[in-house]
Amino acid sequence: MKQQLGQIAILVRDYDEAIDYYTQILGFELIEDTHLSDVKRWVRVCPPGSDCQLLLAKAADELQRNQIGFQAGGRVFLFLYTDNFYRDYHNYTAQGVEFIREPSEEAFGTVSVFKDLYGNLWDLIEPKQ
Repeated sequence: MKQQLGQIAILVRDYDEAIDYYTQILGFELIEDTHLSDVKRWVRVCPPGSDCQLLLAKAADELQRNQIGFQAGGRVFLFLYTDNFYRDYHNYTAQGVEFIREPSEEAFGTVSVFKDLYGNLWDLIEPKQ
């Protein structure tokens, strides 16, 4: 049996601000932006070359709005693998991305932790070959 993650939903405040951040700041590709109703859209983005996508899900009520940026309870939520850590690290810092942990060399590769525009924590990782 073979399985893979297709997409992961991430709560956002606003579709357009989220699209701008993930495509303009992080360099992700906009895969789909379909209007389903006056208030709901189906918006998917993904890193270049990735099969797994983020579904940008606009918070629909107060409970969901309170979870924006805290979906993993304050732990690292997403792990972005790269083929060139320092290229992406320097590009992101130039774009104003806040890294909360300095780059380090670990047994599994080069890693640092950054916050996205909502405060979700991400690991940026270049795995060891």
